[in-house]
Amino acid sequence: MARIGFLSHLDLNLYLFRLPIMRSLKERGHEVFAICPEGAHSQKMRDLGLHVTPYAIERQSLNPLKELFALRAITEALRPLKLDLLHTFTAKPNIYGTLAARRLGIPTVLNLVEGLGSFYIEDSLKNRLVRFVMERLYKHAFARADGAVFVNSDDPEYMIERALIERKKVQVIKSVGIDTEAFSPQAVSHEALERLREALHVKEKTVVLMVARAIWHKGVREYYEAAEALADDKVLFLLVGDTDAGNPSSADEDFLRRGTVQWLGHRDDIVELTALCDLYVLPSYREGVPRTLLEAASMGKAIVTTDVVGCREVVDHGVNGLLVHARDSDALTEAIRTLLLDPERRAAMGALGRAKAIAQFDTQAVVAQYLTLYGKFIHV
Repeated sequence: MARIGFLSHLDLNLYLFRLPIMRSLKERGHEVFAICPEGAHSQKMRDLGLHVTPYAIERQSLNPLKELFALRAITEALRPLKLDLLHTFTAKPNIYGTLAARRLGIPTVLNLVEGLGSFYIEDSLKNRLVRFVMERLYKHAFARADGAVFVNSDDPEYMIERALIERKKVQVIKSVGIDTEAFSPQAVSHEALERLREALHVKEKTVVLMVARAIWHKGVREYYEAAEALADDKVLFLLVGDTDAGNPSSADEDFLRRGTVQWLGHRDDIVELTALCDLYVLPSYREGVPRTLLEAASMGKAIVTTDVVGCREVVDHGVNGLLVHARDSDALTEAIRTLLLDPERRAAMGALGRAKAIAQFDTQAVVAQYLTLYGKFIHV
């Protein structure tokens, strides 16, 4: 029996995205530790028999003194656990967790890079400086880690080309997985869909859906411009997702409430809304592998998204959706128009997307890949 730790800067990250592999390891008799700041999902993990070890960290801080405190907090959280393997997630836990683990003599350390983040979208002076520092720290951490998992094919190539990591340490496991049974075309009853249609006043309308945080980097402006260009009484554009207070890329509520898009804010009925829509859109500038696209594909929806890192892992152009250039509202408009006018093509694309989701992104297939990876270092 091994002692295995999962280190994140957010309990939500572990609960939503790591729970299947954590539970699978526990079922195999291993001691599993969720190491994260205490939050709304911590007790839920305890109720499932997982050990939760809290620590304090400021996720958005760039203050060097606070970062030293974060490194110390992670070190002290790990010290009594006597782990055999530590798997870390997101930038700060990847870097600080690796340094702390090596200081404490933890035998195996694996990182996971879900995406390079917003600092790689805009090329401002601040972003260039942050990228420079982050890459120096990542190079230091990767040299001490036993391996790093990436969720798409582009990000590891970038890191290898910049000599930040050795190719032999790279493992690509695309996405965190999706429960293709929970997100299936049969997951929502006809009656439930009719109630939702009535509540949203979309009884006789074709529905276009975007689910994302309401930030410019997700392509919110381009989505609104496409909706304006395609304004029609028979088509409704929906945006689901809250603003992100403190994020300089967050859209403002005045913008979100005007125009032809119906902004719903945060919603908990994503399965139902995805089942309701006729076309799914995500014009993001960069992603790891977006879970929302996996959900749409798994539910058999045709997709229009951007030909950028992460998004093109889910959508094959002309097969299960259409890819357009990022930041190009005209191209986005034409792609949406093309599929709105062709319901048979939408249906065919949706079926192929569902097949791809089952074959490549199903949670159990992803868990199996992680078990194989862990098996190189410990008995699982």
